[in-house]
Amino acid sequence: MYRLLADAAAGVHFLFVTYLVVGGYLAWMWRWTIWTHLAAVGWGFSTVLFTISCPLTHLENWARLRGGEAELPSGGFINHYITGVLYPRGDLDLVRVLVVIVVALSWSAYVWIPRHRRSLEAHPTTR
Repeated sequence: MYRLLADAAAGVHFLFVTYLVVGGYLAWMWRWTIWTHLAAVGWGFSTVLFTISCPLTHLENWARLRGGEAELPSGGFINHYITGVLYPRGDLDLVRVLVVIVVALSWSAYVWIPRHRRSLEAHPTTR
């Protein structure tokens, strides 16, 4: 049962990281979700900037230990499951910069798209 809990914590962690990267684009369709994305980005970046430990990592480690397994190695979830698997270990800083750019672009478009639509509605072109 503990192994299942550890796997579930890892799965939720993957979903969170995915949402952190693409959530701004989802807000283009569901505008209210920008607030949940702002919170996710705030939390995600604060864990990196201030080396705050994530509760999901604590939960996974707790469940792993109770299930007779070892804790995640130093660096936690990202270091264990993503770095060195999805991109080379030496590219962590580059990936962080790319994530910031992807999020910034999604937020910029979030602001730009409604303004562009209003402009088009105010000045329709005739054919």
